[in-house]
Amino acid sequence: MNGIARGDNSIVGRWWWTVDRGLLLALLTLMAVGLVLVIIASPGVAERIDAPTFHFVKRHLMLLPIAIILMVGCSLLTPRQTRLLALALLALAVIGLVATLFIGSEIKGARRWISIGGFSLQASEFAKPAMTILAAWMLTQFQRKQMKGYLIGALLVFIIPLCLTAIQPDVGTSAVMSAVFGAQLFIAGISLWAAAIILGIGAGGFWLTYLFVPHVTSRVDRFLDPATGDTYQIDMSLNAFHTGGLVGRGPGDGVIKNALPDAHSDFIFAVAGEELGLIACLAIVGIFAFIVLKTFLRSLSQGDLFTMLAGAGLASLFGAQAIVNLGSTLALIPTKGMTLPFISYGGSSLFSLAIAMGLALAITRRRTSLGDQKE
Repeated sequence: MNGIARGDNSIVGRWWWTVDRGLLLALLTLMAVGLVLVIIASPGVAERIDAPTFHFVKRHLMLLPIAIILMVGCSLLTPRQTRLLALALLALAVIGLVATLFIGSEIKGARRWISIGGFSLQASEFAKPAMTILAAWMLTQFQRKQMKGYLIGALLVFIIPLCLTAIQPDVGTSAVMSAVFGAQLFIAGISLWAAAIILGIGAGGFWLTYLFVPHVTSRVDRFLDPATGDTYQIDMSLNAFHTGGLVGRGPGDGVIKNALPDAHSDFIFAVAGEELGLIACLAIVGIFAFIVLKTFLRSLSQGDLFTMLAGAGLASLFGAQAIVNLGSTLALIPTKGMTLPFISYGGSSLFSLAIAMGLALAITRRRTSLGDQKE
């Protein structure tokens, strides 16, 4: 890419000199780290389910290039094109969420997945970035034109996928959606009374979920009082960090991954803790922090409300999902089946986050001409 002249007016040339290359490099680095950890963590999982040893590794190697193409492809879009893509993606995601309620596979007390051609699709993953972009645009139009229809529109693009996700039930994804929309409302300058009402509704929803969804009740009770149930996964996870120490046992030398369920997905950070150690884990967390802060700062520096709201929302999405996974792995919050962005194995998560961060790269590109600034 260094051979691209600064005056190159091609699509690739304009992209290269306007995209945040530091952010792009950090995202690609995180994907590379994820590939290494999937190679380390997944063979034991595959053998436990009587699959070929490198079953998950091969699938991840097949999915990762597609994710990179999606991310780079989305980063080429104009702000207007990001909204059109988000609209189409949200429509498809809502259709998928409705279909999941009827034909989805029930796993661990929740119905979240649709099986298509040998692959499992989680529609809620794709609703998150789409919702973020569309809510940002609706809130921007509301602030500019003060027409309540736009505010209602923002609420609808949030509430519809949220409700369809909540009734699966998927508390973690619902919490991430709520955190993203809450961050956007805060930046948009919503009144404190409105924020308090929305916060109260959200808290009430999670309380009702705790009361009436058995597997959620069990997880929360075990978090508050481990003596009330099985804490095998958390105990194994914490033991992995304890035995790993500062520098870890070494890549491939860990043993807990062979007994820890979901070692290649939800608990992959525990594998990193045992085999790579505390220093490497802190470096991974540092990459996450850099990506989130860089996206926030780049969005705020553009001086455009839509860019600020969309960028902050996508940064919140990426950061919130990482926090939920890390918090679960470290027993800081109740366990929740959520992947660690770009680290865990999982096609739906990998693709949806690639789209999300591609959109973040797109809207935070420097606008150097009227054509670039077109909304």
